Amino acid sequence: MRNYDLAIIDGDGIGPEVNAQAVKALEAAAAVHGFTLTTTPYELGAQTYLDTGTLIDSDTISALQCHDAIMFGAMGDPRVTPGILERGLILRMRRELRQQVNLRPVRLYPGVPTPIKDLDPTRCDFVVVRENTEGMYVGGGSTVHGGTTNAVALQESVNTASAIADVVDYSFRLAGQRRNKLTLCHKKNVLVHAGELWQTIVDEHAARYPSVEVDYVHADAMCQHMPMSPERFDVIVTDNLFGDIISDLGATIQGGLGVAASANLNLDGLAPSMFEPVHGSAPDIAGRGWANPAAAVLSAGMCLAALGEGKAALALENAAASVLGELRELAGPGMGASTDELGDRIVARITSDVTEIDTARISIMTAMAAV
Repeated sequence: MRNYDLAIIDGDGIGPEVNAQAVKALEAAAAVHGFTLTTTPYELGAQTYLDTGTLIDSDTISALQCHDAIMFGAMGDPRVTPGILERGLILRMRRELRQQVNLRPVRLYPGVPTPIKDLDPTRCDFVVVRENTEGMYVGGGSTVHGGTTNAVALQESVNTASAIADVVDYSFRLAGQRRNKLTLCHKKNVLVHAGELWQTIVDEHAARYPSVEVDYVHADAMCQHMPMSPERFDVIVTDNLFGDIISDLGATIQGGLGVAASANLNLDGLAPSMFEPVHGSAPDIAGRGWANPAAAVLSAGMCLAALGEGKAALALENAAASVLGELRELAGPGMGASTDELGDRIVARITSDVTEIDTARISIMTAMAAV
C-alpha cells in the first residue's frame, strides 16, 4: 500500500485549527482511495521563536527534507515584529527546500458569493504561477541616514535565467494540461532588464510548446482585467512580487482568503513541496472555532494531486466545494457552523464520495496530477 510521509507545521493563530481539518480530510481520503499517511508535527512559529529565540535551524531543515510533503497552517503573531517570521522562516523554507513555484488557483465554486457583480462561475477558472525564490523578496537592501529627512532605502531584485526557466517551463506544461493558454504578467515597460529576461525565456519556451497560445499583460493592467474579464486567463506566470499581489486579488474574486489555496512546489523531487491556505493567522479569532477550513482542505487536495493521487485530490475539492456552497443556507452566526463542524461535513462528503463539481472544467487537481 502506498504511504506518504507528511510534515505538519501548524504555525500560529488559526493555523492549528484549519490544519487539523485538512489532516482529517487527508485521512478520510486515504481510507477511501487506498493509501496511508504518516504525520510528524514540527513546532515552528511565533511561540517557538519567542521561547527560544530561534526561527528554524539547519537540523530542522534537514529533517523536513526527508518528508514527502509539508502541510502548513498559518504564520504571524502581533508580538513579533513584521518581517521576522516571514523572511526568517517562511522564505527560508521556500529557498532551502527549493520550492521554485508558488501555485494559486482562482476558481469560483457554485453557491460561493463573490464581490464581483454578476460574475458567472464558468467565467473564472485560472491559475497564478508565481516565481517563489527570487525577485524583490530575496534581494539585498540597505538604509542610510535612517530616521532623518535624508534617509535613503535601497531594495534590490534578483532574477536569474535558471529560476525563471524552471517556473516558465512548469507553466507551459500546466497550460498544456488545461486550456493551452499562457499569459506573462510583468512590468517590462519600466522594469526593462528583468522584464526583458522574463520575456526572452517565455519566447524560447513558446517555440518548444507550439500548442500553447501566449500573450502578455502589464501587472497594473492585470489588476483591471482579472475582475472584469477573468475568462481571458488560464495560466498566468509572473515574478515573486507581482504574483503575491495579483493572487491576493484573485482570492478576493473567488470569494475571499478563506477559500484560497496554494502550493509551494519543489520541481526537482529532491525536497518536499509545501501546501498552505493563503489566509493569515487571524489571531483575533484564534481558538473560537470561527475559521473557515475550506482553503486548508483545498490545499490538502493540491498536496494529493502533487503526490499523484488525482482521484483523492478531486474528492477533497468536490467535498470542500459542496460544503462551501451550503454556507449561506446554514443557520447561526458567521459561517453557521464551527471550524470542526465544517471539517466533519467535508469528511462526510469525502467518505460518501457522492458530490460532484462541473466536470467540463479542468480542475487544478487533475492538471497538477498530470504535470
